[in-house]
Amino acid sequence: MKRILIACGSGVCTSTVANQKISDFLNANGYEGQYKMEQCKVSEIAAKSEDFDFCIATTAAPANAKCPVLAGLPLLTGMGMDKLQSDILDMMKK
Repeated sequence: MKRILIACGSGVCTSTVANQKISDFLNANGYEGQYKMEQCKVSEIAAKSEDFDFCIATTAAPANAKCPVLAGLPLLTGMGMDKLQSDILDMMKK
C-alpha cells in the first residue's frame, strides 16, 4: 500500500483537485485500492512526510521533506502532465 501526501498552500482547495485527478489517474492505470492519500498544507510536509512514500506538492515544497516530492503544478495547468504522470507511475512501482 503506497502512502501519498498531497500538499497545497492551505491543504484544502488545490490539494482536493489534485487528489481527485491523481486518484482517477491511478485507478485508470490499475492501482485502485493500492494507495492511500492524505492532504496537507505545504508547510506541514516536513513534519508529515516521514510516514509517506512520496509527496505531490502544487506549490513550492520545503527542501527538508523526508520523502521524494513531485511538483504537482501540471495538475493545475496541464503543462508537463505526461512527465508528472510518468513520475507518479515510477513512484508506485518502487
